[in-house]
Amino acid sequence: MSGQQRQHFLAGLQEAMAGLSSQGIEVLTLSVTEPHIDQASSHHFMGVWRFPDQRACQALLAGIQASGWYEYFDHINAAGAQGEFAQHLLDLANV
Repeated sequence: MSGQQRQHFLAGLQEAMAGLSSQGIEVLTLSVTEPHIDQASSHHFMGVWRFPDQRACQALLAGIQASGWYEYFDHINAAGAQGEFAQHLLDLANV
């Protein structure tokens, strides 16, 4: 995309994101990744979200796909339930 097209695309995303909080969707961080950490991801940006339920998560993912985002950016998704350290250790032991 040209610079102008990219600005137009991102402005549309910003407009669409405005309604997320009314669905209980919370942005915990949208940031540049740290490239100099141990086992760093090759991705340059990251986002961490909190959802009230699976329906809200699916709604956001559907919106991202419908926006055309995946056509322009190398993107991966990961999702999971909120958990605690002890449960995480049990899950790891059972893999």
